[in-house]
Amino acid sequence: MNSDSLIADGEFFLAMFLKDMTHINNEQFKQHPGLTTAMIFAAGWGTRLKPWTDHHPKALAPVNGKPLLQHNIEYLKKFGITNIVINVHHFAGQVIEFLNAHQHFKCNITISHEEHEPLETGGGLKAARQHLEQTQPFFVINADILTNLDIGAMFRYHQQHRPLVTLAVTSRNSSRRFLFTPEDRLCGWRNQATGQQRISFVCNNSADKAFSGIHIVDPAIFELISEEGKFSLVDLYLRLSARHLIMGYDHSGDVLIDVGKPEAIEKAEVYFR
Repeated sequence: MNSDSLIADGEFFLAMFLKDMTHINNEQFKQHPGLTTAMIFAAGWGTRLKPWTDHHPKALAPVNGKPLLQHNIEYLKKFGITNIVINVHHFAGQVIEFLNAHQHFKCNITISHEEHEPLETGGGLKAARQHLEQTQPFFVINADILTNLDIGAMFRYHQQHRPLVTLAVTSRNSSRRFLFTPEDRLCGWRNQATGQQRISFVCNNSADKAFSGIHIVDPAIFELISEEGKFSLVDLYLRLSARHLIMGYDHSGDVLIDVGKPEAIEKAEVYFR
């Protein structure tokens, strides 16, 4: 993670923020009837899920005999999301063959193939721009996250506040945590284990919450991305939150399982059939 923390003077930041948000709210972020488009991040190496990922992509790791990717496609379909972009790299051919064998689960699925190397979440999103920039706000989820989060409720929250990005967060234990103002605006990040901290703008009484790997993103973000190559969306969000509204949506109490390690599969099989 880069060390160029952005710390803004309080009065200057507030004036600039309100000026920017007046423009953004009026011209860029309009109300939409519902989400129809999503991106699933499935390009990573999945090193935590070895030995499975020595021969397969993590997105095809089975939970109750059903691959993670299928679980998430079916989850999205329950909320009417059938336009899906999936990025691939590690054993990309297996993912493509799986989708073809299931007729893309009767969805409009587009593959964003990161041929040379995985581009991380930020680079992966940027690489898929042509498939996402003309849409309404879109949903984003990591392939190894399984949840029962109510996407409709999260989108209503996004519509109410009209931020650039809404981040799903919870109060669960995690060493790396986002920091939010009392109004749930992203203002920083902290590593509880190392003490490392990045501040987007000064905020008193901030609350720390764990990121769920789930977002709702407005396509206006693409005009704001200056990063190149592979980079993390966490870094991008921390940079942008100094001038643009990024909100946290707390869904504590929902089932949320990061199926990033073999031992997590057994836990996931209790909840996801």
